[in-house]
Amino acid sequence: MKAIELQNPGGIDHLRMVERPMPAPGRQEMIIRVKATALNYRDVEVVHGNYHTAFPLPLVPLSDGVGEVVAVGTEVSRFKVGDRVCGTFWQRWVGGSFAMAEPSYQRGGPIDGLLSEFARLDEQAAVLAPVHLSDVEAATLPCAGVTAWHALFTEGHLKPGETVLSLGTGGVSLFAAQFAAAAGARVIVTSSSDAKLERAKQLGAHDGVNYSGDPDWSSAVLALTDGRGADHIIEVGGPQSFAQSLKVAARGAQINVIGYLGGSEGSINPLDIFRRQVRARGIPVGSRESFEAMNRALAVNRLRPAIDRVFPWAEAAAAFHHLEHGSPFGKVVLDHTR
Repeated sequence: MKAIELQNPGGIDHLRMVERPMPAPGRQEMIIRVKATALNYRDVEVVHGNYHTAFPLPLVPLSDGVGEVVAVGTEVSRFKVGDRVCGTFWQRWVGGSFAMAEPSYQRGGPIDGLLSEFARLDEQAAVLAPVHLSDVEAATLPCAGVTAWHALFTEGHLKPGETVLSLGTGGVSLFAAQFAAAAGARVIVTSSSDAKLERAKQLGAHDGVNYSGDPDWSSAVLALTDGRGADHIIEVGGPQSFAQSLKVAARGAQINVIGYLGGSEGSINPLDIFRRQVRARGIPVGSRESFEAMNRALAVNRLRPAIDRVFPWAEAAAAFHHLEHGSPFGKVVLDHTR
């Protein structure tokens, strides 16, 4: 079978199409024909060698994907041939606290990802893909979708009428906006583009704040909330934006720390956490239990992910460049049937 490997550290140009042996299912394992995969900023860091953990090479990248089950091993009971499934990011985190997750079992590093024609999945590390979604749409769910769901519902216990501030218009942020709006929350989205803010409103956001013209975007958010602030904040910017997230946090708010797109350098005043009794939580994607709960909500509400652009899977390098430099609105996806 064909697969795309990262063969040497140091960048996107080190991705190579190779031939690998066809995998065979072991006990409680299955083989899927990969239909589509999706990129995350984690994947960009892994390929560049900037991720906080170095993985053995060669490595097949990408944590997110969907495929059709074509073979099952002995004792497989959760799936059958012909089922359409998404793999989970954490291969051993079925449910419960994050203490149940094992860092050495992450799909897309250190375990090979899904950037290949076929892949082997443990039946405990997969879920049925929502029926109403296309392959391209379903491929976006395992990291970005589950991260947003886990932050707002599994950890955040979001209630109708609360205010959610979602920073930016990447995959996690837009999933959060859609989920929060469907749950009856007020949603505020930030962006450097008025056009993107209008598109976010079409997905359910109630208000938008353009931070390019006003770097003090926290003041604009406070004005929108009559000085109260937001109850839940999807924080993807890093230390520099975190300081403003603290300013705009309502009393008892939860700041969900997910990324650091604005850089990893900066400082905060911990007294701001104390004054507002804020909870700051790191959100490590989520468990299979969260994934399954999210899929039920997607099906009931007929929600569809925001897709920025779809590339043929052989053009993975171009897709990586687009995610890194193209300022996408939503997810960048690879179609494995093209």
